[in-house]
Amino acid sequence: MHSMPSAEWIATVVAERCANATLCADAFHMVAWATKALDEVRKGIWRTARRIGAPNLIAHLKGCRYALLKNPEHLTDNQQQGLARVAAVNKTLYRAYLLKEQFRLVFQLRGREAVRALDAWCSWARRCRIPAFVELYYRIVRHRDSIVATLTNDGLSNALVESTNTKLRLLTRMAYGFTSTDNLIALCLLDRGGYCPALPGRNRSSASAFATLG
Repeated sequence: MHSMPSAEWIATVVAERCANATLCADAFHMVAWATKALDEVRKGIWRTARRIGAPNLIAHLKGCRYALLKNPEHLTDNQQQGLARVAAVNKTLYRAYLLKEQFRLVFQLRGREAVRALDAWCSWARRCRIPAFVELYYRIVRHRDSIVATLTNDGLSNALVESTNTKLRLLTRMAYGFTSTDNLIALCLLDRGGYCPALPGRNRSSASAFATLG
């Protein structure tokens, strides 16, 4: 089973080609949305502090970016101290940090417990009065079904998809200089699509045997 980024064009293609598929949002991309919202809050507060001339706040917030964006278990001692300073000098930014962290922790749970945690997060984000997270709340609501599918299905992995994407990028580099995208598509189909065209001097059975050995 595979999860996927919640891009509209991907959902459209899947709905068209795989009508019975259950769309499962990719946890990594979901958490990235929350991380981006947190960074927007941080940048907004930093710009405001610079504009109004608040040297004390600037001094406390300087260098706090990594402390806010990293997972707590990976923080250095200095970053933990920076996070403590944020909590002391700017409640809005620290609340945004907690919203990001609670959303990340949702995806470490499974089943009904995870769905309850997601709904609790949505309730908090909806009334948090932090524009970036209110906007994220509405975005999450739009994708709630695919997120719940991720939280309630076991064995999800993007490994095969990511591996295929990596190989396709390599083929794209190999195809540099081709005069037509048709050549690139043919190369991808040949390498990844299991195509086994008849080659001069070889019959189909020997070509199939070669493909099987490869």
